[in-house]
Amino acid sequence: MTLPAPARQGRDFIGRHGETVFNAVRRLQGDHPHTPLTRAGFAQAEEMGRALRATLGVRPALTLWASPTGRALQTLSVIAEHLELDWHAAHTDARLVEIGMGAWGGRYYAEVIDAVGAVVTPDGLLRPAPDGEDYRQVATRVSGWLADTDAPGDRLVIMHGISSRVLRGVMTGAPPHAEWGAPIAAGLPQGSLVCIEEGRESVAHLGSGHAPA
Repeated sequence: MTLPAPARQGRDFIGRHGETVFNAVRRLQGDHPHTPLTRAGFAQAEEMGRALRATLGVRPALTLWASPTGRALQTLSVIAEHLELDWHAAHTDARLVEIGMGAWGGRYYAEVIDAVGAVVTPDGLLRPAPDGEDYRQVATRVSGWLADTDAPGDRLVIMHGISSRVLRGVMTGAPPHAEWGAPIAAGLPQGSLVCIEEGRESVAHLGSGHAPA
């Protein structure tokens, strides 16, 4: 049985970035540093910003965090504008990046599928690449980030589809995945936001992007 991470004093709003140019043409992103948002991706970020403003109001006491990738920072910039918060005050941490896909990163899904078979699993996860990162490694790094940033107060964290599922799984005490051995929460579409408070998760906004991977 996996126990949840110790409950913080505050709420964590965890979001998945909007659609990117890689998503639109079905290319694997992994930890690629910059794959820009599409117009649909920016629209999804706008929806996230409106939803958070309706929940938190203007200039809320909210610490901003993001993966250092361009797509996460672009998404955060739009949300911060809605909240009237300073995007330049945001913190970034490489431990929030997407699962590393090794030599598969940047390649078209169809190309990799032709070579090795299915890449997306029935539960919407990415099959780890032979030279990439596995789910236990993702759980270790996001757990390290949690331990190092355990300060009271509400925060917003913008990251990625797979890595956010693992972070949410760690924070809510999800059982280890039968095949991958790490706590993994349910998948949500791009542009979605959840709120985790005292180890319990609720959906704050359901995005309109790709689901789940």
